[in-house]
Amino acid sequence: MSLSNMVRRLLQTLFSKTLIRLADKYSSRPDKQRVHTALSELYRLLLDKPGKRGVIIPYDLSKDKFIILSDQHKGTRDASDDFVLAEKNYLAALAYYNEQQYHYINLGDSEELWENRLAGVKRHNRATFAAERLFLERSAFIKVFGNHDLYWDNDPLAAINLKLIYKVPVKIYEGVILQTEVNGQPLSLFLTHGHQGDLHSDGNWFSKWFVANVWGLVQAYLRINPNTPAANDHLKTLHNQIMYDWSSCQQNLLLVTGHTHQPVFQSLTHLERLYIDLEKAREAGDDERVKSLRNQIKVLNAKGESQFNFPGYQPTYFNTGCCCFDDGDITGIEIAEGFIRLIKWEYNAHGVSERIVLDEARLEDIAKTLSANVIRPAEIQTPL
Repeated sequence: MSLSNMVRRLLQTLFSKTLIRLADKYSSRPDKQRVHTALSELYRLLLDKPGKRGVIIPYDLSKDKFIILSDQHKGTRDASDDFVLAEKNYLAALAYYNEQQYHYINLGDSEELWENRLAGVKRHNRATFAAERLFLERSAFIKVFGNHDLYWDNDPLAAINLKLIYKVPVKIYEGVILQTEVNGQPLSLFLTHGHQGDLHSDGNWFSKWFVANVWGLVQAYLRINPNTPAANDHLKTLHNQIMYDWSSCQQNLLLVTGHTHQPVFQSLTHLERLYIDLEKAREAGDDERVKSLRNQIKVLNAKGESQFNFPGYQPTYFNTGCCCFDDGDITGIEIAEGFIRLIKWEYNAHGVSERIVLDEARLEDIAKTLSANVIRPAEIQTPL
């Protein structure tokens, strides 16, 4: 091992965990009122003036299929490119969903344009752009911008570059509303990247400068990817909590975002669902299940998590996670056959990409819960 590699390895050991913790703490500083106001204004704008900042898509619950993926952060295949290990899973997923005739909604931060120049991203991602273009050829592709690819929304040359990439014009949106009917009642799914109202992400120039000039260089040298699956098992981040709080106060509405890189299904992270399942197992007297769940929770607690009081929740908030986990996994949200699903694509023991359903629920059952209004927003005391 060369001296430079020895120094890098030493610095990784000493500083990686601390730097990841700091990046997580300071990369997103959302203000509850700002986030709630931004989400409300965008949702109202989409309803009042569809086509200007987004589209409304009526869909048939039994026929239409959607895959929602976000946060690829495609880079230039250097040491700071978080997408490198996930690319094969992403391409396998797109091939599957295109063959199965899904509509693909790309929910933002698809390209990492804070750290990279567009020319480099285009050059190193020809295969992924070609896979996305197949959905465009079926009129089944919607591209939403996020904070790291805000360029698509605010640069005068964006439309030209999009046409050069995809060979056809591509409209960029800030949000999408999927509208359907369940049991005679309307049900809407409001999709947006989720950075709205975040002081450090909503077009903030300092954040972009810091990522490009400081964090990007440190990340590249130490080869740090903060998007670890373990970190995403934890209690909801503050931003996810704030977005959940907004969604729980809406009528006949589910909110689906990305941005935080933390998968959330029916308003729960994996750790939170373990606690819910543990309580159910105790009530059922299933000692074997209780033991298994306690062991799983113990593993996560050893990573810094602790028990909490969780009296209830509304199943109104979903988060896609991301397509750049440091083990190559990608997560997303499927809507098909009347179900909404949290899925993961991972490499099996033979290095082949496999689709895994992490959780699923019938939209009909979710709609029943919402109409029953079992838990009123004022009663919710979800932990941060």
